[in-house]
Amino acid sequence: EVLLVESGGGSVQPGGSLTLFCVVSGEISPIDSMGWFRQSPGKEREAVAVIDSGDVAIYADSVKGRFTIRHDDRQRTASLTMDSLKVEDTATYYCVAGPFDGAKSMRGMVAWWGEGTQVTVSS
Repeated sequence: EVLLVESGGGSVQPGGSLTLFCVVSGEISPIDSMGWFRQSPGKEREAVAVIDSGDVAIYADSVKGRFTIRHDDRQRTASLTMDSLKVEDTATYYCVAGPFDGAKSMRGMVAWWGEGTQVTVSS
């Protein structure tokens, strides 16, 4: 069974920081990219950031300059460091992984999803 397990979510005030973590377990191959999507109540799920096996990272415009995605292919882990958080960043964040490059993954072409972790930004 393939599992993507997220951790690190929580509550923070505007301007604060959080780091999300994702660990892949189970036999899945190949993984060419890992990343993060998010969904807020009443909104569609959207891509946040993806990084591929060549260390090429793609970010949504709304998070550029504030979020940083990292990964470790050998450990099959990914993280998302979120700085300067805004109220509008409040959402459930999902770790994703897939066999396609970052551009395709940003368009939703991913094969595996985590259960999600909640991030709440409020004062």
